[in-house]
Amino acid sequence: MSKISVMYPVMPTDIGDVLPYARIAESTSGRRLWLGQSLAIETHAVFAALAGMGLDLGYGTAVTLMPLRHPMTAAVNGRSIASLSGYPYVAGIGPGAAVFQKHTNGRPYDKPVTAARHYIRMMRTLADGGEARDPDGPWPTESLRLPSMDTPPVEIGLGVLREPMARLAGEGADRAITWLTPLGYIRERLAPAMEEAAAKAGRPTPRIVSIVHCAVDRPQRDLQQVALKAVGAHLGSPHYSDMLNQAGIPVDPDDTPAAAKMIIEHNLFATGTPDEIAATIASYHDAGIDEVAISVCGLHLHEGRGAALRDLTAITAALARRSAQ
Repeated sequence: MSKISVMYPVMPTDIGDVLPYARIAESTSGRRLWLGQSLAIETHAVFAALAGMGLDLGYGTAVTLMPLRHPMTAAVNGRSIASLSGYPYVAGIGPGAAVFQKHTNGRPYDKPVTAARHYIRMMRTLADGGEARDPDGPWPTESLRLPSMDTPPVEIGLGVLREPMARLAGEGADRAITWLTPLGYIRERLAPAMEEAAAKAGRPTPRIVSIVHCAVDRPQRDLQQVALKAVGAHLGSPHYSDMLNQAGIPVDPDDTPAAAKMIIEHNLFATGTPDEIAATIASYHDAGIDEVAISVCGLHLHEGRGAALRDLTAITAALARRSAQ
Protein backbone atom coordinates (compact mmCIF):
# COMPACT_ATOMS: atom_id res chain seq x y z
CA MET A 1 0.00 0.00 0.00
CA SER A 2 1.39 3.41 -0.96
CA LYS A 3 2.31 5.72 1.91
CA ILE A 4 2.52 9.43 2.65
CA SER A 5 5.18 10.88 4.95
CA VAL A 6 6.70 14.26 5.75
CA MET A 7 10.08 15.86 5.01
CA TYR A 8 11.36 18.42 7.48
CA PRO A 9 12.62 20.96 4.98
CA VAL A 10 15.70 22.67 6.46
CA MET A 11 18.69 22.05 8.72
CA PRO A 12 17.19 22.19 12.23
CA THR A 13 18.44 24.74 14.74
CA ASP A 14 15.64 24.32 17.29
CA ILE A 15 13.78 21.11 18.13
CA GLY A 16 10.65 23.22 18.63
CA ASP A 17 10.65 24.04 14.91
CA VAL A 18 10.75 20.36 14.01
CA LEU A 19 8.04 19.25 16.41
CA PRO A 20 5.00 20.53 14.43
CA TYR A 21 6.23 18.70 11.33
CA ALA A 22 6.68 15.54 13.39
CA ARG A 23 3.14 15.86 14.76
CA ILE A 24 1.76 16.06 11.23
CA ALA A 25 3.92 13.08 10.21
CA GLU A 26 2.31 11.07 13.03
CA SER A 27 -1.05 11.44 11.30
CA THR A 28 0.13 10.29 7.84
CA SER A 29 -0.16 6.76 6.49
CA GLY A 30 3.63 6.36 6.42
CA ARG A 31 4.10 7.63 10.00
CA ARG A 32 7.62 8.75 9.12
CA LEU A 33 9.57 12.00 9.37
CA TRP A 34 12.46 12.53 6.98
CA LEU A 35 15.44 14.82 7.44
CA GLY A 36 18.39 15.48 5.19
CA GLN A 37 21.99 15.99 6.20
CA SER A 38 22.17 18.64 8.91
CA LEU A 39 25.24 20.63 9.77
CA ALA A 40 23.28 22.49 12.45
CA ILE A 41 21.67 20.15 15.03
CA GLU A 42 22.87 16.75 13.83
CA THR A 43 20.16 14.70 12.12
CA HIS A 44 20.29 11.63 14.36
CA ALA A 45 20.33 13.83 17.48
CA VAL A 46 17.04 15.36 16.28
CA PHE A 47 15.50 11.91 15.82
CA ALA A 48 16.70 10.79 19.26
CA ALA A 49 15.24 13.93 20.87
CA LEU A 50 11.86 13.41 19.18
CA ALA A 51 11.80 9.75 20.18
CA GLY A 52 12.55 10.80 23.76
CA MET A 53 9.57 13.18 23.63
CA GLY A 54 7.33 10.18 23.00
CA LEU A 55 6.42 10.73 19.36
CA ASP A 56 4.92 7.63 17.79
CA LEU A 57 6.57 7.51 14.38
CA GLY A 58 9.57 6.29 12.43
CA TYR A 59 12.38 8.24 10.84
CA GLY A 60 14.50 8.31 7.72
CA THR A 61 17.31 10.31 6.14
CA ALA A 62 17.08 11.67 2.63
CA VAL A 63 20.02 11.64 2.59
CA THR A 64 23.06 11.79 4.89
CA LEU A 65 26.46 12.16 3.25
CA MET A 66 28.96 9.33 3.22
CA PRO A 67 32.11 11.47 3.64
CA LEU A 68 30.95 12.61 7.08
CA ARG A 69 30.75 9.23 8.77
CA HIS A 70 32.37 5.82 8.67
CA PRO A 71 29.98 2.97 7.70
CA MET A 72 30.32 1.63 11.23
CA THR A 73 29.11 4.96 12.64
CA ALA A 74 26.23 4.92 10.16
CA ALA A 75 25.25 1.42 11.31
CA VAL A 76 25.40 2.47 14.98
CA ASN A 77 23.28 5.55 14.24
CA GLY A 78 20.72 3.46 12.38
CA ARG A 79 20.35 0.84 15.08
CA SER A 80 20.16 3.56 17.74
CA ILE A 81 17.23 5.36 16.11
CA ALA A 82 15.43 2.09 15.34
CA SER A 83 15.77 1.09 18.99
CA LEU A 84 14.76 4.46 20.42
CA SER A 85 11.76 4.94 18.12
CA GLY A 86 10.53 1.35 18.03
CA TYR A 87 10.10 1.62 14.25
CA PRO A 88 12.20 0.44 11.30
CA TYR A 89 14.70 3.14 10.42
CA VAL A 90 15.55 4.12 6.84
CA ALA A 91 19.20 5.10 6.68
CA GLY A 92 19.35 6.95 3.39
CA ILE A 93 22.89 7.72 2.24
CA GLY A 94 24.60 9.34 -0.73
CA PRO A 95 28.17 10.22 -1.75
CA GLY A 96 27.53 13.97 -2.07
CA ALA A 97 29.06 16.24 -4.68
CA ALA A 98 32.68 15.72 -5.74
CA VAL A 99 33.71 19.11 -4.36
CA PHE A 100 32.23 18.18 -0.96
CA GLN A 101 34.08 14.86 -1.03
CA LYS A 102 37.32 16.72 -1.73
CA HIS A 103 36.79 19.27 1.03
CA THR A 104 35.97 16.64 3.65
CA ASN A 105 38.19 13.73 2.63
CA GLY A 106 41.00 15.50 0.82
CA ARG A 107 40.05 14.03 -2.53
CA PRO A 108 36.86 12.98 -4.31
CA TYR A 109 35.95 9.32 -4.62
CA ASP A 110 37.58 7.79 -7.69
CA LYS A 111 34.29 6.05 -8.48
CA PRO A 112 31.31 7.25 -6.40
CA VAL A 113 29.15 4.23 -7.27
CA THR A 114 31.95 1.85 -6.24
CA ALA A 115 32.44 3.80 -3.00
CA ALA A 116 28.71 3.63 -2.30
CA ARG A 117 28.71 -0.13 -2.98
CA HIS A 118 31.50 -0.63 -0.47
CA TYR A 119 29.73 1.61 2.06
CA ILE A 120 26.31 -0.05 1.97
CA ARG A 121 27.89 -3.53 2.00
CA MET A 122 29.82 -2.72 5.18
CA MET A 123 26.88 -0.94 6.75
CA ARG A 124 24.49 -3.82 6.02
CA THR A 125 26.89 -6.38 7.46
CA LEU A 126 27.46 -4.40 10.65
CA ALA A 127 23.81 -3.45 11.20
CA ASP A 128 22.83 -7.11 10.83
CA GLY A 129 25.39 -8.20 13.44
CA GLY A 130 27.94 -9.62 11.03
CA GLU A 131 31.68 -9.11 10.86
CA ALA A 132 32.91 -6.64 8.25
CA ARG A 133 36.06 -7.84 6.50
CA ASP A 134 36.52 -5.70 3.44
CA PRO A 135 40.05 -4.48 2.67
CA ASP A 136 39.08 -2.44 -0.39
CA GLY A 137 37.57 0.98 -0.87
CA PRO A 138 37.77 4.23 1.10
CA TRP A 139 36.97 2.48 4.41
CA PRO A 140 39.34 -0.52 4.73
CA THR A 141 38.69 -2.55 7.87
CA GLU A 142 40.02 -5.50 9.76
CA SER A 143 37.16 -7.49 11.27
CA LEU A 144 34.77 -4.91 12.68
CA ARG A 145 31.67 -6.08 14.54
CA LEU A 146 28.98 -4.41 16.61
CA PRO A 147 27.64 -5.86 19.87
CA SER A 148 24.44 -7.85 19.58
CA MET A 149 21.32 -5.71 19.85
CA ASP A 150 17.65 -6.53 19.28
CA THR A 151 16.12 -3.63 17.33
CA PRO A 152 13.57 -3.03 14.59
CA PRO A 153 15.14 -3.35 11.14
CA VAL A 154 17.60 -0.82 9.75
CA GLU A 155 16.75 -0.35 6.08
CA ILE A 156 19.43 1.08 3.82
CA GLY A 157 18.31 3.72 1.39
CA LEU A 158 20.33 5.07 -1.50
CA GLY A 159 19.92 8.47 -3.11
CA VAL A 160 19.26 7.69 -6.77
CA LEU A 161 19.54 10.14 -9.66
CA ARG A 162 20.83 8.12 -12.62
CA GLU A 163 20.91 4.51 -13.81
CA PRO A 164 24.28 3.48 -12.27
CA MET A 165 23.10 4.34 -8.76
CA ALA A 166 19.71 2.80 -9.54
CA ARG A 167 21.45 -0.45 -10.44
CA LEU A 168 23.43 -0.32 -7.21
CA ALA A 169 20.19 0.20 -5.27
CA GLY A 170 18.77 -2.88 -6.97
CA GLU A 171 21.91 -4.79 -6.09
CA GLY A 172 22.06 -3.99 -2.40
CA ALA A 173 19.68 -1.35 -0.96
CA ASP A 174 16.24 -1.62 0.60
CA ARG A 175 15.03 1.78 -0.62
CA ALA A 176 15.77 4.05 -3.54
CA ILE A 177 15.26 7.72 -2.65
CA THR A 178 14.59 10.29 -5.37
CA TRP A 179 14.72 14.09 -5.19
CA LEU A 180 13.55 16.47 -7.92
CA THR A 181 13.16 13.46 -10.21
CA PRO A 182 10.30 13.41 -12.76
CA LEU A 183 7.87 10.56 -12.46
CA GLY A 184 8.29 9.51 -16.09
CA TYR A 185 12.06 9.33 -15.65
CA ILE A 186 11.66 7.17 -12.55
CA ARG A 187 9.22 4.86 -14.33
CA GLU A 188 11.09 4.58 -17.63
CA ARG A 189 14.75 4.78 -16.59
CA LEU A 190 15.39 4.25 -12.89
CA ALA A 191 12.83 1.58 -12.00
CA PRO A 192 13.79 -0.80 -14.85
CA ALA A 193 17.48 -0.47 -13.94
CA MET A 194 16.70 -1.35 -10.33
CA GLU A 195 14.47 -4.25 -11.27
CA GLU A 196 17.08 -5.74 -13.59
CA ALA A 197 19.87 -5.46 -11.01
CA ALA A 198 17.70 -6.86 -8.22
CA ALA A 199 16.68 -9.84 -10.37
CA LYS A 200 20.31 -10.51 -11.23
CA ALA A 201 21.23 -10.37 -7.53
CA GLY A 202 18.31 -12.63 -6.60
CA ARG A 203 16.78 -10.13 -4.18
CA PRO A 204 13.61 -8.01 -3.94
CA THR A 205 13.45 -4.77 -5.90
CA PRO A 206 13.97 -1.80 -3.57
CA ARG A 207 10.95 0.26 -2.70
CA ILE A 208 11.02 3.80 -4.07
CA VAL A 209 10.63 6.89 -1.90
CA SER A 210 10.08 10.16 -3.79
CA ILE A 211 10.52 13.54 -2.14
CA VAL A 212 7.87 15.75 -3.78
CA HIS A 213 8.10 19.53 -3.43
CA CYS A 214 4.75 21.27 -3.03
CA ALA A 215 3.15 24.68 -2.54
CA VAL A 216 -0.51 25.65 -2.67
CA ASP A 217 -1.24 28.30 -5.30
CA ARG A 218 -2.50 31.16 -3.13
CA PRO A 219 -3.24 34.82 -4.01
CA GLN A 220 -0.12 37.00 -4.19
CA ARG A 221 2.18 33.98 -3.84
CA ASP A 222 5.20 33.96 -6.16
CA LEU A 223 5.47 30.24 -6.89
CA GLN A 224 8.59 30.72 -9.02
CA GLN A 225 10.43 32.22 -6.04
CA VAL A 226 9.14 29.48 -3.77
CA ALA A 227 10.50 26.83 -6.16
CA LEU A 228 13.82 28.67 -6.41
CA LYS A 229 14.15 28.71 -2.63
CA ALA A 230 13.47 24.98 -2.49
CA VAL A 231 15.67 23.64 -5.28
CA GLY A 232 17.51 26.55 -6.90
CA ALA A 233 20.90 25.08 -6.02
CA HIS A 234 19.92 21.76 -7.59
CA LEU A 235 18.65 23.45 -10.75
CA GLY A 236 22.04 25.10 -11.11
CA SER A 237 23.87 21.79 -10.73
CA PRO A 238 25.05 20.15 -13.97
CA HIS A 239 24.11 16.61 -12.93
CA TYR A 240 20.55 17.62 -11.99
CA SER A 241 20.05 19.77 -15.08
CA ASP A 242 21.38 16.94 -17.25
CA MET A 243 18.91 14.51 -15.68
CA LEU A 244 16.02 16.93 -16.14
CA ASN A 245 16.90 17.49 -19.78
CA GLN A 246 17.06 13.73 -20.33
CA ALA A 247 13.62 13.53 -18.74
CA GLY A 248 12.23 16.06 -21.21
CA ILE A 249 12.27 19.16 -18.99
CA PRO A 250 14.57 21.61 -20.80
CA VAL A 251 16.36 23.54 -18.06
CA ASP A 252 19.47 25.68 -18.26
CA PRO A 253 21.71 25.52 -15.15
CA ASP A 254 22.81 29.10 -15.89
CA ASP A 255 19.22 30.37 -15.75
CA THR A 256 17.73 28.97 -12.57
CA PRO A 257 14.72 31.35 -12.48
CA ALA A 258 13.60 30.04 -15.87
CA ALA A 259 14.34 26.49 -14.70
CA ALA A 260 12.15 27.03 -11.63
CA LYS A 261 9.31 28.15 -13.88
CA MET A 262 9.86 25.09 -16.05
CA ILE A 263 9.57 22.56 -13.22
CA ILE A 264 6.31 24.21 -12.11
CA GLU A 265 4.93 24.01 -15.66
CA HIS A 266 5.83 20.31 -15.80
CA ASN A 267 4.24 19.69 -12.38
CA LEU A 268 7.53 18.42 -10.95
CA PHE A 269 7.09 21.11 -8.33
CA ALA A 270 3.47 20.36 -7.41
CA THR A 271 1.17 23.38 -7.16
CA GLY A 272 -2.53 24.20 -7.37
CA THR A 273 -5.23 23.62 -4.77
CA PRO A 274 -4.59 21.08 -1.99
CA ASP A 275 -6.84 18.63 -3.86
CA GLU A 276 -4.89 19.15 -7.10
CA ILE A 277 -1.62 18.57 -5.29
CA ALA A 278 -3.11 15.42 -3.75
CA ALA A 279 -3.99 14.22 -7.26
CA THR A 280 -0.39 14.81 -8.36
CA ILE A 281 0.89 12.78 -5.41
CA ALA A 282 -1.63 10.04 -6.20
CA SER A 283 -0.07 9.77 -9.67
CA TYR A 284 3.20 8.76 -8.01
CA HIS A 285 1.41 6.02 -6.12
CA ASP A 286 -0.37 4.88 -9.29
CA ALA A 287 3.06 4.55 -10.94
CA GLY A 288 4.27 2.21 -8.19
CA ILE A 289 6.13 4.63 -5.91
CA ASP A 290 5.95 3.12 -2.43
CA GLU A 291 6.20 6.32 -0.40
CA VAL A 292 5.90 10.04 -1.12
CA ALA A 293 7.50 12.40 1.37
CA ILE A 294 5.93 15.84 1.14
CA SER A 295 8.36 18.76 1.25
CA VAL A 296 7.29 22.37 1.75
CA CYS A 297 10.89 23.53 1.87
CA GLY A 298 10.41 26.48 -0.47
CA LEU A 299 7.59 27.88 1.62
CA HIS A 300 9.50 27.42 4.86
CA LEU A 301 12.43 29.38 3.43
CA HIS A 302 10.47 32.00 1.47
CA GLU A 303 7.43 32.73 3.68
CA GLY A 304 8.25 31.11 7.01
CA ARG A 305 7.28 28.10 9.07
CA GLY A 306 3.66 29.18 9.54
CA ALA A 307 2.92 29.33 5.83
CA ALA A 308 4.72 26.02 5.27
CA LEU A 309 2.77 24.23 8.01
CA ARG A 310 -0.52 25.65 6.77
CA ASP A 311 0.08 24.18 3.33
CA LEU A 312 1.42 20.90 4.70
CA THR A 313 -1.71 20.52 6.84
CA ALA A 314 -3.99 21.32 3.89
CA ILE A 315 -2.21 18.88 1.57
CA THR A 316 -2.19 15.99 4.05
CA ALA A 317 -5.88 16.62 4.79
CA ALA A 318 -6.66 16.51 1.06
CA LEU A 319 -4.76 13.23 0.77
CA ALA A 320 -6.68 11.77 3.71
CA ARG A 321 -9.99 12.76 2.08
CA ARG A 322 -8.87 11.19 -1.17
CA SER A 323 -7.88 7.91 0.47
CA ALA A 324 -11.22 7.77 2.29
CA GLN A 325 -13.23 8.00 -0.94
